[in-house]
Amino acid sequence: MSVAEVTHPIDGQVVLLAGAKASVPLEHLSMLLERVQRHLGSRLAAYERRYECVHSKDGGRAFLVESGHWRGVGDELELNDRETDAIERTHAEQLRRLGKELDRTDEFETALEIREAVVLA
Repeated sequence: MSVAEVTHPIDGQVVLLAGAKASVPLEHLSMLLERVQRHLGSRLAAYERRYECVHSKDGGRAFLVESGHWRGVGDELELNDRETDAIERTHAEQLRRLGKELDRTDEFETALEIREAVVLA
């Protein structure tokens, strides 16, 4: 799969980093991220009503959700623990990258201590 075909909101470098840390092959992680995007993207309006959106740009949004959120999504999609961990880690790393770009690193790091990140296109 080429970078041009990617249909999820996570930067390529973030996917590489998170995949390596979670021991999930890049192609498999990209496939999982696309699957999660399709699953959660259909719920965007509900996320906008229920969760804090900490960044929105070019149709992409970053939300802070309750701890344990990714376990629930993993269960819904029948992902194993390693896959769920990789997805959670990838979304958190994307939020950290946004924090650096926006000069909000401390704010986002503090938020990730008690909540989880969801980044949707």
